[in-house]
Amino acid sequence: MKYERKREEKELYLPKEKPILVKVPKAKYFCIKGKGNPNSEDFSNRIGVLYSLAYAVRMMPKNGFTPEGYFEYTVYPLEGLWDMTEEGKKSAIFNKEELLYTIMIKQPDFGNEEVVKKAFEIAIKKKPNPLLEEAYFDEIEDGLAVQILHIGSYDTEPESFNKMKDYINENNLIIKSLVHREIYLSDARKVEKDKLKTVLRYMVNQNENIE
Repeated sequence: MKYERKREEKELYLPKEKPILVKVPKAKYFCIKGKGNPNSEDFSNRIGVLYSLAYAVRMMPKNGFTPEGYFEYTVYPLEGLWDMTEEGKKSAIFNKEELLYTIMIKQPDFGNEEVVKKAFEIAIKKKPNPLLEEAYFDEIEDGLAVQILHIGSYDTEPESFNKMKDYINENNLIIKSLVHREIYLSDARKVEKDKLKTVLRYMVNQNENIE
């Protein structure tokens, strides 16, 4: 039976349109860093590199290599950690060119050093790209977090962020940093802006200073 994240990881990948507190475990990812406007060709190229690696793992049995513990699954959606340059933080005007990001695609638990090495070999052979040299494999743990499902244009995300901030204040929590995670459940090339589905997440701590 194919592993379905929408069923097995529903809390993380199919939340409600209201803030909830979750505990996000450590997970494995193919990652690549970048800077600038996410509407740029460079950003699209970096996404392409991640998917070439992700599908290299997904299709390994058809390429003559079956990792130990392999199971059928659907490739995970694109995710991103977003920040701003110091110049961008100081500016009163939001400038997408000052965005800093790490985009990534989660990998199944069977991913290990051998699988990662094989994925890079397959990707380089199938579609060589100099950006593959910037991609890397990492384990990341978000831990305690507040998240929400945002439906609509990326430009209206502040509405959902404000809802999360209200929830955080009301529940004696504090945001670790303004670096936040976004999980893109919709393909922006195929879905109308007002129907896009994006998981937004702030990593938080309990506020121990509350009297």
